[in-house]
Amino acid sequence: MSADKAAIRNAATVIVLRDRFSDPAILMGQRGAKAAFMPNKVVFPGGAVDPEDANIPLHSSLPDLCAERLSQQSAPDLQNALAAAAIRELWEETGLILGQQGKWQWAIPPDWQSFAAMGYVPSAEALQFVFRAVTPPGRPRRFDARFFLVDADAIQGDLDDFTHASDELSHLQWVKISQARAFDLPFITEVVLAEIAARTSDPNPPETVPFFLNNEEASLFLQLRGYPMPYAD
Repeated sequence: MSADKAAIRNAATVIVLRDRFSDPAILMGQRGAKAAFMPNKVVFPGGAVDPEDANIPLHSSLPDLCAERLSQQSAPDLQNALAAAAIRELWEETGLILGQQGKWQWAIPPDWQSFAAMGYVPSAEALQFVFRAVTPPGRPRRFDARFFLVDADAIQGDLDDFTHASDELSHLQWVKISQARAFDLPFITEVVLAEIAARTSDPNPPETVPFFLNNEEASLFLQLRGYPMPYAD
């Protein structure tokens, strides 16, 4: 295994939740049979952070509480890159847009040109940081993945239009949470799914963010907290 493949890469995953108060469903797709990481598994959209993501200006930033929790046990100043990566991966893998209408007033990196061509600027205010997990040692790829929940109401356009999606995920579909475990899911996806299922009726940020840390010494289940959050009645 090369040094690059052995390195743990920062990554962002997006859980889009639709009809949360009536018949909640989440957007999932199937990875290819030849994929080096989790082949054939049904997963949420997501992927590794690109170097350009750190410099992507956002129309609106992450909520302060999410940004603070993302900063814990992390390299400094990763929050913007993680939010941008989440929005970019959602666009690339599903063709869905999380952003606001507007023109880019700066140089557009290659991986963002198709997003910008739709007439939108990325916006992170609807993202809610809900889970973090590090891939266990010994896997062909390892990621430090942050999972973001976003309500489908924040998505621009037709929620059933996947015509702009790449071929990274096939069989894109809205899966009812009550039926998701019938699919071939990675272990960590099942764990995150249980967290989301318990929170469909509560749009507020979780009191703590679970952090499943796997390293050579042990597997630890930690909690990321942050400042007290006043909730509206």
